[in-house]
This record gives sequence, C-alpha cells and structure tokens, in this order.
Amino acid sequence: MLLIKLVGDDDLLAIAGGAPGPIDAENPTKYFGGINLPDWNDKPFLDQVAKSLGAEVFFENDAALVGLGEAHFGAGKDAEIVVYMTVSTGVGGSRIVDGEIDRSMNGFEPGFQVIDPTRLLCKDCSGPTLSEHVSGNAVLHRFGKRAEDFAQDDPMWQDLAAWLAIGVNNSIVHWSPDVFVLGGSMIVGDPAISVDAVQKEFLSMEPIFSSPKIVKAELGDRGGLYGAMALLEQHGKE
Repeated sequence: MLLIKLVGDDDLLAIAGGAPGPIDAENPTKYFGGINLPDWNDKPFLDQVAKSLGAEVFFENDAALVGLGEAHFGAGKDAEIVVYMTVSTGVGGSRIVDGEIDRSMNGFEPGFQVIDPTRLLCKDCSGPTLSEHVSGNAVLHRFGKRAEDFAQDDPMWQDLAAWLAIGVNNSIVHWSPDVFVLGGSMIVGDPAISVDAVQKEFLSMEPIFSSPKIVKAELGDRGGLYGAMALLEQHGKE
C-alpha cells in the first residue's frame, strides 16, 4: 500500500480523508456513498481501514474537507464563517465556523436545493435542483457535450452563472457567511463559470444582506489534503 511506503519506519498514528455523499453522524463508521460509491454503502469500512493500518481514522464529506482547507489555508483564511461550494460533476459544499466544520446531522448538500420546482424555467434540465442546472453532468445532459468543449465566450457560461447565483443567494440567506468560496472544476478550470459573473448576477437580485466576499478557491486539487491536515490538527494529531 502506498501509504505504508510513504510512512516508512515511522509510526502511523492517524489518517484523515473524505469521500462524496452524506455521512451519518450517529454512526460514522458506516458510509452512504450513493451513486458515487455504491459498493461502500452501509459498510463499516472506517473500522476496517483503522484495523488494517493500526491507526485512528477521521473521515468527512469531501466538500466539507476541501472547505476546511480553504478556510485554514486558502481563500477563506482568517474569516470567521466560510461557505464553500464546489461545482464539478455535481455540486457540494460546507459551512465552516471558527475554523471547524459546522455541526449537522448528515452533513451539507447544497447541490440538492430546489431552484426550479416546476421545471418550467429550464425545460431541458434533468431535475429541479441546483446540481441539475449547473454541474458538469447537467451541462452534458442539457447541451449534449462536455463543459470543456464550450468556448469561454459561449453564452452557456453566463446561463450557468445566473443559475449558480440563485444557489449562492439561497446559501447566503441560510448560512450568512462573511466569505463565500466557489471551487471545483467548473469554477477553477479553463473554460469555467466566471466568479465575477456570479457575483454580478447575485447583486442584481438585490440581496437582503450586504454581500459577503464571493471568491474563487485557491488550493485547487490539494484542497482536500489541506483540509485533512487541519482536521488532524484539530484532533491533536499534528
């Protein structure tokens, strides 16, 4: 195993990681991977990992872990309340308060918020949720080709920014952050949804709160690693 090779002769005390999907706070040793990792559903794999490695295991939703990384080391550093939303094949996110993942029963899934309940505004979308309007999978369903196959100046990107702004507005109303970080391949890739366009669309809604900073994620593909380091430090495993 690569991890064992990396540790070498040192003792492995603890590991931290994440995966997509909700996590049962009442029984975190089991996991629901949904359509992403169906073979992991309702399996005590954390116990199995801990036993095989002889180390304590800390596990979080992957978007929550990246959000933790951005709050400690990236675009949300030094902010008291950070909302992180990732837009990639799907849409996920998390709320970080005073440097820690906020409490919840089953995690956070902002991609499942309903933004078009009658499906009259976007008749070619596969469903009413934010993810079904702006994710990479949504683009493929709606337009018949991958997001990366569109030129940056294609009107499709502005359409996605307008829909994403609705989700950002809803999340701001509910979570009231001082920094809102947007990440994921549909945001930090090339081409991508413009964060400036999202903020402009958001402000056009005349939000009830003064606008928090809406910024692009800074840590890229390493956000989860930074989040894992922060999680281990919080558990005294520096």
